[in-house]
Amino acid sequence: MSTRCGYVAIVGRPNVGKSTLLNALLGQKISITSRKPQTTRHNLLGIKTTGSHQILFVDTPGIHLNEPKALNRYMNKSAKSALRDVDVLLFLLDRGKIGEDDQEVSRLFNQSKAKKVIVVNKIDLIENKNTLFPMLSRLQEKYPDVKLVPVSAEKNANLEELEKVICEALPESPFYFDAEQVTDRSERFLVSEIIREKLMRQLGDELPYAITIQIEKFEERDKATHIDATIFVEKDGQKSILIGKSGERLKRVGTDARKDMEQVLGVKVMLNTWVKVKSGWSDDERAIRSLGYDDV
Repeated sequence: MSTRCGYVAIVGRPNVGKSTLLNALLGQKISITSRKPQTTRHNLLGIKTTGSHQILFVDTPGIHLNEPKALNRYMNKSAKSALRDVDVLLFLLDRGKIGEDDQEVSRLFNQSKAKKVIVVNKIDLIENKNTLFPMLSRLQEKYPDVKLVPVSAEKNANLEELEKVICEALPESPFYFDAEQVTDRSERFLVSEIIREKLMRQLGDELPYAITIQIEKFEERDKATHIDATIFVEKDGQKSILIGKSGERLKRVGTDARKDMEQVLGVKVMLNTWVKVKSGWSDDERAIRSLGYDDV
């Protein structure tokens, strides 16, 4: 039996639902999500194997024009690196709305030699469904040679059609990974992302972008995984906000994170967290490399 296998990059501006789409297509959560833009900071590989097809999805940070800090430049570089040497490119749009950041993604999309698909996400949020067909028609005129697939990643709507279109675009190739594997990322990486997700969801608009996580210890003993994690912020005031009154916020983050970690790892987790100040880390090239932002 011949098999098909290839890399499929999911690209788009921040907050269009790339990570939600990846998780929905995989049928399990490996990429963190929140309502805040720029939640995803690294390229993340998600592997789906079905019968004679293996799809290697690459979730990417949102491509954005404004680059105020070294971290933003890293995220853009990381996302753009995913456009190189992939077999299929999914350009994700939020209900067909095209803003400045979408225009930049469109420019890169048009330059790619990969097979292309435009995915119009969040169709469940379109109040007047009669506007969907005209909107898709306008998009098709703009991209006449590209397949369009409307979906709702949140509601799992039309994902079978999207997967069918992707599988048809994959090259004939042996599988690159074992059929049981769902990502190439380490468990250390996944647990650090889980902590960051809980912080993104619980904190205000600004503070999450001043936070990064480093796993100091990851040990299996006494039928449990013992994890020590340091949460870095940029200012003393941010540290106080994150910890909360009598440590309540940090305790709540730890409890929520531990539950998700136990689901991912399949074992009991003993989690300890600390908060430290690393002044200006997000705008310091050397600091972000030392904190794990060095995979591009």
